[in-house]
Amino acid sequence: MPDSNVLSQGIEFYNQKKYSDALTFFLALSSETGADSLDVAYYLGLCYAKLSRYEDSLLYLEQVVTAGKDEERVLQCRLILAVIYSLSGRKRLAAFELNKLLEAEYKPASVYAALAFVAWEQSDTKKCLDYYEKSLDADPENVTALNGMGYVLACEDKDLTKALSFCKKAVKASPNSAACLDSLGWVYYKLGLYDDAKKYLEMAEAIDGNSEEIANHIKSVVLDGDKR
Repeated sequence: MPDSNVLSQGIEFYNQKKYSDALTFFLALSSETGADSLDVAYYLGLCYAKLSRYEDSLLYLEQVVTAGKDEERVLQCRLILAVIYSLSGRKRLAAFELNKLLEAEYKPASVYAALAFVAWEQSDTKKCLDYYEKSLDADPENVTALNGMGYVLACEDKDLTKALSFCKKAVKASPNSAACLDSLGWVYYKLGLYDDAKKYLEMAEAIDGNSEEIANHIKSVVLDGDKR
C-alpha cells in the first residue's frame, strides 16, 4: 500500500520554490517506495515547468492528462500544457487545450489570459485585448491579465494612462514579479518618464537577469534617455 508520506519531502521542496531540489527528490524515488507513478509524474511535470525545461515537462504532464484519473489535476495540467505549447510555438495545440478548459468552465480568468497570450504571440492584437477583457471580467484582480493588458496597451501606444493603471495594480499585487515590473517600466518608457522606467526595469532585471526582453527594454530607455 502506498505511503502517503513518501512524497512529502519533495512536495515541501516544491512549495518552498526549491524546484531543483524537488526535481532531484522525485527523480530519485524508486518504485519500491510505493509512490503512485502518476503522482510522481505530476510533480516532475510541475518541477520541469518551473525550471523552464518545457519538453521534459510535457512528457510527464501529458501522462497525467492521458490517464485522466483526477479531474482537477487533469484540468490544471491542461492549463500548464497550453502555456507550454504556446511558448514552444504549438499554437493550435495551445488553443485546443484552452478551449477544452473553457468547456469545463475551469478557472476562466486564467484561461482567457492564456488565450490572450496565444493571440499576442500570433500578432492578433484585437483578439488579445478582447481575451484580456474577458479575463478581467471574470476576475478583476487577475494579475496575469492586469499585467498583460497594460503591457499590450503600452506596446500598441493605446491609452497609456489606462496601461499605467493596470500595470500599477499588477505590481502592487505581485511586487516581486519580474514580468510585472518590466511591464510597468515599459509603460513609463512609453510615457517618456525615463527615470521611472529605468528604476522598474532595473528592478525587473535584478530578479530575472537572463531575460533578453528586459535587457532590450533597458537599452531602449538608456538610448532614448541619452537623447534628452
